[in-house]
Amino acid sequence: MRLAFERHPGPDAGPVLLLLHGFLSSRAQWTPNIKSLCDVCCPVTVELWGHGRSPAPAEATYYTAAGYVEAFELVRQAIGVDSWFVCGQSFSVGLIARYALRHPEVIRGQILTNSLSAFSPPTRYGSDSERELQAKIIEAEGLPAIERFKFHPRYAKRFPVEIKQAMLADSARLSPQGIANAIRYTRPELSIVAEFEKTVVPTLIVNGQRERGFQPLLEGARSLLPSLKAVNLDGGHSINIEAASGFNEAATQFLTVNCKSARQ
Repeated sequence: MRLAFERHPGPDAGPVLLLLHGFLSSRAQWTPNIKSLCDVCCPVTVELWGHGRSPAPAEATYYTAAGYVEAFELVRQAIGVDSWFVCGQSFSVGLIARYALRHPEVIRGQILTNSLSAFSPPTRYGSDSERELQAKIIEAEGLPAIERFKFHPRYAKRFPVEIKQAMLADSARLSPQGIANAIRYTRPELSIVAEFEKTVVPTLIVNGQRERGFQPLLEGARSLLPSLKAVNLDGGHSINIEAASGFNEAATQFLTVNCKSARQ
């Protein structure tokens, strides 16, 4: 079983960039970025288990951090590249960062965005029993229960209309089983604060400064990883949408610089 992915055309000799969206989102998350990124790389949009076009396996192992790392490797091998850049948004930051920790030999650099789950202690989202109760409610009630999450795209206030509509259309594809299993098995493994200092690949955080709760977590990440680069933009949690041109510029510069470094 494999995660759904779509490869977008870019320069013939350009690098490949994995793009992984956040919780309850889909590949539509990257709509305002694809065209610009295609000038410097070949973007590959990947969708989480139970999201978008990806299946929702029943087995817990698929949803663990280790399971996702294996799934990313299967996508890389299917594309046929020896190495690539990776980018994670929100919920996916912890998964992408852990992938870079486990397989630095195939990661040319990573771009991260605001993520409370990745840079907070693993207890941020409650106990095992609390998550299990939430998962059971989702399995019992289906999409209506999922739509009550405050970060469901229906509540987005600063998204362009066409992007919000695309995300809402994809939200109808969300699998209650997949979302329940993400809460059970993925959420408790998203925190990377215990390991982030071991990161060896070039790392950039594109920071939405309007999300006040993330700013002290960013400072904590800087203290763990002094080599961390950060670009601050005027936007909130979904910075790649809210400040798309700034995100595209920061990502383009990061890719260009680290491609040159690899050739030297």
